[in-house]
Amino acid sequence: MEGEVATNGVILKHNGVKDISLETCWPEKKKPVEATSLSSGSSDIEEEISVECPKRVANQRRKRSKADEIKTKSSRKRKCDDENKCEENEKKQRSSVKKRATTWKEEEVVVDDEKKCEQQLQLVPSSKATSRSRSKKSVSVDTWLVNNEIDVSASESELSDSHLKTEYFNDCRSMTRSLKANLGELAICHQCSKGERRYLFICTFCEVRLYCFPCIKKWYPHLSTDDVLEKCPFCRGTCNCCTCLHSSGLIETSKRKLDKYERFYHLRYLIVAMLPFLKKLCKAQDQEIETEAKVQDSMASQVDISESLCSNEERVFCNHCATSIVDLHRSCPKCSYELCLNCCQEIRGGWLSERPECQLQFEYKGTRYIHGEAAEPSSSSVPEDETKTQPIKWNAHENGSIPCAPKELGGCGDSVLELKRILPVTWMSDLEQKAETFLASYSIKPPMSYCRCSSDMSSLKRKAASRDGSSDNYLYSADSFDVLKQEELLHFQEHWSKGEPVIVRNALNNTAGLSWEPMVMWRALCDNVDSAVSSNMSDVKAIDCLANCEVKINTQCFFEGYSKGRTYENFWPEMLKLKDWPPSDKFENLLPRHCDEFISALPFQEYSDPRSGILNIATKLPEGLLKPDLGPKTYIAYGTSDELGRGDSVTKLHCDMSDAVNILMHTAEVTLSEEQMAAIADLKQKHKQQNEKELQEQIGLEEEEVVSDEFVVYDETGGALWDIFRREDVPKLEEYLRKHCIEFRHTYCSRVTKVYHPIHDQSYFLTVEHKRKLKAEFGIEPWTFVQKLGEAVFIPAVVHKGSC
Repeated sequence: MEGEVATNGVILKHNGVKDISLETCWPEKKKPVEATSLSSGSSDIEEEISVECPKRVANQRRKRSKADEIKTKSSRKRKCDDENKCEENEKKQRSSVKKRATTWKEEEVVVDDEKKCEQQLQLVPSSKATSRSRSKKSVSVDTWLVNNEIDVSASESELSDSHLKTEYFNDCRSMTRSLKANLGELAICHQCSKGERRYLFICTFCEVRLYCFPCIKKWYPHLSTDDVLEKCPFCRGTCNCCTCLHSSGLIETSKRKLDKYERFYHLRYLIVAMLPFLKKLCKAQDQEIETEAKVQDSMASQVDISESLCSNEERVFCNHCATSIVDLHRSCPKCSYELCLNCCQEIRGGWLSERPECQLQFEYKGTRYIHGEAAEPSSSSVPEDETKTQPIKWNAHENGSIPCAPKELGGCGDSVLELKRILPVTWMSDLEQKAETFLASYSIKPPMSYCRCSSDMSSLKRKAASRDGSSDNYLYSADSFDVLKQEELLHFQEHWSKGEPVIVRNALNNTAGLSWEPMVMWRALCDNVDSAVSSNMSDVKAIDCLANCEVKINTQCFFEGYSKGRTYENFWPEMLKLKDWPPSDKFENLLPRHCDEFISALPFQEYSDPRSGILNIATKLPEGLLKPDLGPKTYIAYGTSDELGRGDSVTKLHCDMSDAVNILMHTAEVTLSEEQMAAIADLKQKHKQQNEKELQEQIGLEEEEVVSDEFVVYDETGGALWDIFRREDVPKLEEYLRKHCIEFRHTYCSRVTKVYHPIHDQSYFLTVEHKRKLKAEFGIEPWTFVQKLGEAVFIPAVVHKGSC
């Protein structure tokens, strides 16, 4: 899928700059520095200066910690030092005032003790007075700082703020030195393992882990220093240091504990749902055995089916349709070409579908052609499909036996395919009999409806279609806090059994909040010394959505483009996608912490949990048997909120082999400039003219009949756009695609000239205009909705497409 995560404690008041004396780093009035996910140009010193003092948070449930004792001692010592300084400064100020009054013969000035202390704390010893105006109500001072040669005008309020910061920095220095004195070598940042010349913030919740200011600012921009003091990222379950990201089992992924009654109910429900499919599979196997009996000229009970030699770590699949094989199949004794029972029936019926991956070839006509201009002279003007005269023939013999596939389709074409089995001879029939016996011993009550969507409850519905006279224009949309209720699971099953997609809002609210920023995940992979791919993570192979071809790009450049955007030289948005990233089927081994976080976010875990979901059929397969890859898998893709007409698709129309759930874990919004918008408008006009010219040359369409590339703007941004078709509408959709295939573009923006299978070709992306024509001509339309950040979408195994 296209596919994306309560505090307690006593706050310690310690923060500050690096080990720099007050004389060389005077606290001026600065603009606050905003926290960002990546390091900015400003230094850590300037940013630490701008940090405000943490607030004190009382928590009487916890005992007095070592950090509290250190803070109290430091506070008492600082208070005494400040009082002594005030007395000395007061004497010096009075002496200075008397001397100036005698020399300049000015009026005597009376200053309150508090204001004298504030002034003395704000002035450096090397400051030089230029002018003074005296008043009993206010004090204004112009000072010249020798170190940076900047004139500063400080009012009384500014002096007070600077005084608080100076007091705060002194306290931070004292606190950090106390921590290092008490903890010794243990006084290091949990994130970066550094402690020298860094100000550390100790967690008052665990009283063990410390984090430095640069790490807080770079890797936890959503947390303030107050938050870290109150409860550190480790205690919050969001620590993204390398050690934590490579650890599993830190959080509990399962949200519900099932009692015996619930387990019995779910298992019975599973048997009832699966029995019809088991009967259909057994019937197909019985028919194939009867066919084999005719080939051998014997009785069906006398047919000897040899066992296929395959290990538990090997997945058996059909070489023609790529579908997994459960038990009976046919295999070539010479080249090991294997064919499923469904393809066997298609060959005997004479309606075997062609495989497009062996046929489709698209011509590269140059970069200028992709962006709406004429093709390069070197490119051929004759489509490759015209050179193919007749389709490849593959027919069964009169007695029902099937020869191996021709060489053009991957076989040898010589031997006859033999009937093979994977499971014991009577295993499937025995399983069917046991299921029927079990259900016969328990009375099953008629299903009770738990659907409340018919009532006016907007919180449970989201409009996704406008079909006339239809009752399924709204999709069931639950909240993540309700999915743990048993009645909500029954409500979900009603919609899911009809093949409807289901939306679950706020799925990330059930997680600890681990960062899914791509740079965090990339850092974890690069630091994974046990991973075989860690050394190859500097570059990635992405898909260019405009040309629909693979490109190699530096990993950091890809992620910078994800956050900031990428464009071609002509300002057209360059949209890329990473499919199944990281490049391994061992996501759990490479990113175990992210894997646990994702599983903990999954709603309706009875179905979606890939490890222990009681209604997840794959989890019921025997131990040691190779199971299908249930993920999670990561899809990272660019996109725009505006439909451009070309390069919009992250995933084109296709049908997955199994149901799936997709969670949008992270988004980044990129704003197009006015210059770029103007360039896009000009290029879209070129695209339109190119479409009209080519279509009129090929099929003579009038201008008003040509599908236009409209500039469509969706109301909702920052998400993934889904188009999902109902199962009963798929035949009409296939008919529309066959009729209008020439209006679509695929690899290198070349036109689609032939259809092998409208859905499995994965060559079509329906724009808004195409969806309008589809409804006007065939009366069907998909469910169309935008998946927002943190939402989980359950996608049934039906035809759908997705885009950002």
